[in-house]
Amino acid sequence: MARPQPSKIRDSDIVGLKYFDRLMPLLERLHDVGTQRDRAGNRTLFFDQYCAYLLLFLFNPVVTSLRGIQQASELKRVQKRLGCARASLGSLSEATQVFDPEPVKQIARDLAGQLQPLAQQRQFPEVKHLVTAVDGTVMRTLSRLVQAAYLKSPIDGHSLSAWRLHTHFDVERGLPVRIDVTGAGNHGEAAERAVLRKTLEADRCYVLDRGYAQFSLFNAIVTKGSSYVCRVRDNTVYDLVEQRPLTAAAQDVHITLDAVVGLGADRQPEDRPQHPVRLVYLQTTPHHKRGKQGGGTAGPRSDGTLRLATNLLDVPAEVIAFIYQQRWLIEIFFRFLKHILGCRRLLSTDPVGIEIQAYCAIIACLLIALWTGKKPTKRTYEMICFYFIGWADEEELLAHLEKLNAQDA
Repeated sequence: MARPQPSKIRDSDIVGLKYFDRLMPLLERLHDVGTQRDRAGNRTLFFDQYCAYLLLFLFNPVVTSLRGIQQASELKRVQKRLGCARASLGSLSEATQVFDPEPVKQIARDLAGQLQPLAQQRQFPEVKHLVTAVDGTVMRTLSRLVQAAYLKSPIDGHSLSAWRLHTHFDVERGLPVRIDVTGAGNHGEAAERAVLRKTLEADRCYVLDRGYAQFSLFNAIVTKGSSYVCRVRDNTVYDLVEQRPLTAAAQDVHITLDAVVGLGADRQPEDRPQHPVRLVYLQTTPHHKRGKQGGGTAGPRSDGTLRLATNLLDVPAEVIAFIYQQRWLIEIFFRFLKHILGCRRLLSTDPVGIEIQAYCAIIACLLIALWTGKKPTKRTYEMICFYFIGWADEEELLAHLEKLNAQDA
């Protein structure tokens, strides 16, 4: 049976473009990026326009593909608001070979700087650094199509049917602050620990799962002027330096050990953490993995005790446990990214294109936070999408935002 053809996008399918009047000046700095080789002066698609099209794709569920973006570019209303002519499918496809994602990252950083400072309402006032969860997620491109097998990396020859998005997530603001794209393989320069080591910043409290547990990485974080809370492996060897008494608050959340230790007692001194390390044991209900054949992931089963290593020596143990618990917010964001913001469908199989799309998704999250004054949620994102496709008018959108303010009052 022939595959049904998608319906053509109409002018009436895309409304709410007046918000792009505020957005386009923000993107103006991108206009000349990648134009150096255009000696003939015949370029018709510029970087600011390309990013605006990506944001249109993210906010309008009617636009679901690169071809859908090309169709939208033919609409007079879109051309007028974005200030650009029709974009050909070839120009859109070629964009990832021409444009550099670094200026888009700077726009995301500038937008993040416009958010309300955290000093007034810190979730973790005991921690002087910004609590930042770090993890990676794999995004698949054409993995179900035969032609994906022929798409190979020029570096290692492996299939490029999937990519890993190494993400830094600001826990207290509920927003991503950085995404780096590598091949899906978790090894070599693409390994999660290697990517984090290259992207460390000062004044961050990195919240990490046990895949990041590496003593040299702990040392690098501390040297950078940051801190960490990281789950370590169940068989981690240590020497007890000081066992601390458990407070009632710590016992209430099932903490069974709070101690300063010497990690890596089975290693040479130069291979151990070069700073005092605290170990907190948290008793939980173990999650039994089903294994890959059962639809889960292979790996050792938990004994029900989470072993958390940190260099935060003066923060209450129950706060350490709560900080690690907030790591799951990054998993929620990955679901939001893949299923809500449209990144489940990657528009490019080029790492530059994927990185540009990922940072446009970050910009979309930041715009929601700036427009609403709230963390981006599924319901708010849906309401904005309803507005962009004409299902909700501006009055209904504003009423939704007022309702959010009333709930927080």
